[in-house]
Amino acid sequence: MNNMLCKVRCSLRSGRRLLKYLGLQKGIRLLSYGTAAVKAEETIHPKERPCSDALTWVSDYAPCFGIHGNSVEILNTPDEFYQTLKTNFKNAKKRIVIASLYLGTGQLEQDLVNGIEYACERAKSSGNKDFEVHILLDYNRGSRGGDVSSRTMLTPLLERFEGMVQVSLYHTPDLSGYLKQYLPPKLDETVGVQHMKVYLFDDSLVMSGANLSDNYFTNRQDRYVQFNDCPEMCNFFSGLVKTVSTFSLSLTADNSTKLHPEWEIHPYEGDHKDFKEAAGKTVSKYIKSVTDDQADRQTKKKIKFDTYVYPLLQMALFGVHTEEMFVKQLFRSASDGVKISLATGYFNLTKQYQNIIVLESLANFNLLIASPQVNGFYGARGVMGNIPDAYTYIASSFYHLVKYYNMQHRIHLYEYYRHQWTYHVKGLWYYLPNQTLPFLSMMGSSNFGHRSVHRDIECQIALVTQNKQLQTQLHQEQVNFFANGVETNEETFQETDRYVPMWVRLASPFLRRYL
Repeated sequence: MNNMLCKVRCSLRSGRRLLKYLGLQKGIRLLSYGTAAVKAEETIHPKERPCSDALTWVSDYAPCFGIHGNSVEILNTPDEFYQTLKTNFKNAKKRIVIASLYLGTGQLEQDLVNGIEYACERAKSSGNKDFEVHILLDYNRGSRGGDVSSRTMLTPLLERFEGMVQVSLYHTPDLSGYLKQYLPPKLDETVGVQHMKVYLFDDSLVMSGANLSDNYFTNRQDRYVQFNDCPEMCNFFSGLVKTVSTFSLSLTADNSTKLHPEWEIHPYEGDHKDFKEAAGKTVSKYIKSVTDDQADRQTKKKIKFDTYVYPLLQMALFGVHTEEMFVKQLFRSASDGVKISLATGYFNLTKQYQNIIVLESLANFNLLIASPQVNGFYGARGVMGNIPDAYTYIASSFYHLVKYYNMQHRIHLYEYYRHQWTYHVKGLWYYLPNQTLPFLSMMGSSNFGHRSVHRDIECQIALVTQNKQLQTQLHQEQVNFFANGVETNEETFQETDRYVPMWVRLASPFLRRYL
């Protein structure tokens, strides 16, 4: 009975959406408010309407950047990602902007820093006073290691190129007081971190979920999408990193920190409510300024693009929920026949996401998650070693939720396994009905889990494209990831090596808030 009622509700909801998306109302919007080919009051004849009209609502959620699909390149391997960063950091002549969780301390990471140093030295010797380097990391993760850390890797740049290089360390305001005083290293990072991954050089950038550490350059699989010669898009992300940096702590050449000159509230010594409110206003003001400026400029343009990029921010601490609202609408609005492939390295969907996928959406879902052996915490010492058990229990619970509502025909759960590799892929591929190539893809830092939605600072992009070459690249990327996936079944979670300790089961409602 529950299943039947659910299907009736979904059918009614789908019918309302269908009427809306068929364009039986005035004011059909195009994918971008930057497209001036059709005025807001005009209606498109059904035969002229593109198949993408079902997603015209996308532009409600974020600024939009029109680009040419041929300027986008999918990087497939960790080494390709590393070599791209190494080469382009070294050759940068205008700017280098980085947002990452942390920077590793090995030789590969040092070579990246050397490339940045080379670009700075060239700019200095040539008198290029406009060249700038902005690096944003997480305070706690970037401080881990003490004498050798992300911070110590970067202080020589601050010493040599004062005024040219700026390093900022975001500290969550939720880690203060007794938590700050008594929570040990590593565990303090569970409270919240700077998790955006943006790697920008001049007017090109790589959006990824990967951090700047040697395993991400060798045998830790992630996603890496390069956007070439996209100045407006790069200006946005450069401004975003600088905006977050204003309410982060500034690293100095002597490895101490201080408040940004434009900021007055300390993240963990000041009033955390005032901090959150002020940070939220700062981010919202930046997004509004970009959107207003974009609308003014785009209405004067007549350029047609085949691809549109929508930056999606998630900073729940500061009242910014763009990504969450977008994802919920994307799942809810999907009509029968839509296929959504979703990947996450740490599978812990929020209750709302789960309920929408299982009980509301009409789409077919294929979810690719990490098997315990490729989880980054597999084999770790102490409590950390039980983290894969917690994810196993979460995956088992989701599988049985799908089974309880008889949705196995529509929702499939796969586990990624690759010998001697770990898995950190995150993102989404959206296929319209009867289409074999994706029309939309999401990429960036978010794992679609509780931490991503409620605790961390995240940034994804939604890429909407009708460029066949780019669609083919995205599809092949998705196929390659799922080729290493094995579909789960009842026996999967009954295997002896999947035993989940009782304390993990009992603690799972609490643990899920930090995973």
